[in-house]
Amino acid sequence: MQGGVNGRPAAPPPPPRRAAWEALAEHQRRLADVRLEDLFAGDKERFQRLSFRVAGMLVDLSKHRVTHETVALLLELARAASVAESRDAMFGGERINLTEGRAVLHVALRNRSGRPMLTDGVDVMPQVRAVQEQMHRFSASVRSGEWRGHTGERITDVVNIGIGGSHLGPQMAVRALRPYADGPRLHFVSNVDGAAIHDTLSGLNPATTLFLVASKTFTTLETMTNAHSARTWRVTALGADAAVARHFVALSTNLTAVEAFGIEPKNAFAFWDWVGGRYSLWSAIGLSVALAVGYERFEELLEGAFAVDEHFRLTPLAENVPVLMGLLNVWYGNFFGAETWAVLPYDESLTYLPAYLQQASMESNGKSVTRGGQPVTWQTGPVVWGQPGTDGQHAFYQLLHQGTKLIPADFIVAAKPQHPLTEHHHILVANFLAQTEALMLGRSAAEAGDPAKSFPGNRPTTSIVLEQLTPRALGSLVALYEHAIFTQGVVWDVNSFDQMGVELGKELAKRLVPEVQNGAAVAGAHDGSTAGLLAAIAALREGRQP
Repeated sequence: MQGGVNGRPAAPPPPPRRAAWEALAEHQRRLADVRLEDLFAGDKERFQRLSFRVAGMLVDLSKHRVTHETVALLLELARAASVAESRDAMFGGERINLTEGRAVLHVALRNRSGRPMLTDGVDVMPQVRAVQEQMHRFSASVRSGEWRGHTGERITDVVNIGIGGSHLGPQMAVRALRPYADGPRLHFVSNVDGAAIHDTLSGLNPATTLFLVASKTFTTLETMTNAHSARTWRVTALGADAAVARHFVALSTNLTAVEAFGIEPKNAFAFWDWVGGRYSLWSAIGLSVALAVGYERFEELLEGAFAVDEHFRLTPLAENVPVLMGLLNVWYGNFFGAETWAVLPYDESLTYLPAYLQQASMESNGKSVTRGGQPVTWQTGPVVWGQPGTDGQHAFYQLLHQGTKLIPADFIVAAKPQHPLTEHHHILVANFLAQTEALMLGRSAAEAGDPAKSFPGNRPTTSIVLEQLTPRALGSLVALYEHAIFTQGVVWDVNSFDQMGVELGKELAKRLVPEVQNGAAVAGAHDGSTAGLLAAIAALREGRQP
C-alpha cells in the first residue's frame, strides 16, 4: 500500500519523480510478502553488502525489507528528485529555504577544512571562526574561575534558558557527554510553566549561577518570560541591577534588546539567519556544551559532524549512508503505509536523542505543501518517538513485536561503555542484539504452541554501532540523522527548513495572554469552546465552579 494523506491513498507525485515512484509501488506489491529470513538465506553476503562504515560508525541496513532491486529503484527516485543537486546547493550556500529566502549553512559551523563557504558571494567562515573564538575564550574563563559573579565567587552552575532547538540540542549533547563533564553543573529551562524555572532556581545559589539566554531575536515569549523571572530572582537576591552583567550572557543578535536587559554587548554571542533553530547546536547555542565539557571537546563534536558532512557531500548515492537511511524512511512511509519511526538508543546517555530527533524530523518534514506551493498528496514526515532500551522493552515493545502497525526502528549502541560496570554493558548489548533479531525472525504459532505467543516478525530495523559515545561520535551520529532527514525532504519535495506550522498558535497565545490575565474573553474573539474554557479557567482560579 502507498502512504497517503488523511487516510487517502497517495497519488504519485508529478514528473520527474512519477516513473520512479510508480516502479517502486509495483515493486512493493511483489515484495510485500517476502520475509527477511528468506532474503538472508538467499544471500550469504547480505550483511556485508548492506552494512556500511562511516566516521567510525557501523550502520547495518541488512535487516530491512529490501533487495538489490529495491535499493536500485530507491536510488533512481533520489536521482529523479535531484537529491545530489539539492545537497550541492545547500553546501554551496544557495537560498534553498525558499519560503524565507535564506541559505541553509549549519554545515559551515562545523567546517573543519580551510575551504571557504559562500552565500551571496560572501565567505561566512571568518564570522563563524570569530564567534567560535569568543566561545572558546568565554568558556575557558568560566571553567578556570577567571570569570566571577557579582560578589566575586566562582560560577558553579549554569542555566540555559531557551526553547526548541536552543534547548533540545544542547540539553541532548550535555546529557550525552556527561562522562566528560568537568565544568560547572548545567541546567536547562524551556517550558513557560513557572514550575520549570521555579524548581530549577530553588536549588541554586544566586551568587554562583550564570544564565545563558538563548534567543536569536531576544523576543521569544517563553524564553524571555523565564529570563525575566531569572533576572528578578538574581536582582532580589543580590540587591543590584549591576549584578545582571556578571550573571547573564546572551546567545542572540539583537544587541539593543540584550543591552536593555542588562547584558553587556560584548557578552552576546551571535548566530545567523542561515542557522535554523533545530540545527543551532553547532553554533553559539552550543556554549552550554563548551562550558560543561570544555571547548576542546566541543570542537571534537564539530569534527565528528564534519566527517559525516564530507561523506554526505562526496560519496556516490549508492554508498551514501544518510541518503540510504533517508530513502528507507520514504520506502516504509510511502509504500508500506508506516506512519511512525522509533529511535531506540541502548545508551542511557542518549536519553534525549529521540526528543531531539522529533524536532529535527517533524519540524523539518511535517509539511503538506510542496516547495512550489502545491498541496502534497503523499505522506511526508513520520511521527518520531522512542526512549532508551531496556526501559522501552518493558513499555511499548509489545506493540513493536505483536501489534498491527509496521514501525521501522533504529537501534543504537556503543561497543564500549563509559563506565566500569562491564557486566551491565554485556547485558545491554545482548538485549540490543536480541531485539533486532526477534523483530526480524518472529515466531510462528506452531513454534510457540499458542497463537498469543506468536510473533509475526519481518519488522525492519537499522542497527547503528559506535565504538564509544565520545564527543566525536555524537557529532557524527547527529549529522548522520540531519542529512537523512534532508534527503527525505528533497524526495518529498517539501521545504525542510521553515517551521510555519508553529506560528499560528504562537500568535493566538499572545492575543490570549491579556484575556487570561483579565479572566474574560473579548466578545466574539473566539470560538465557543475557547471562550468557554477561558471562562471556566477564570472561575476555577477564583474558587468558583464554572
